[in-house]
Amino acid sequence: MDKKEIFNRIEYVVACVGAFAQRYQISNMQAYAYLRRFTGIDFLLDCYAAEHTLSIDDAVSDLQIICQREGGKI
Repeated sequence: MDKKEIFNRIEYVVACVGAFAQRYQISNMQAYAYLRRFTGIDFLLDCYAAEHTLSIDDAVSDLQIICQREGGKI
């Protein structure tokens, strides 16, 4: 993976964390901690190839589903 690909993935994860925080009216730090705890960040990185082709709103909805499956309450 080259530097541009790494940068694109990081930028995408940051955008998704921000959108998740905004949707659920929590801080970016709280959103990141929640997504890290309930495997949302891992999901975004593992499924980047497919997820980044969807809208951010779709990605946030997918994150909610993934985190709920892992015990999250949001």
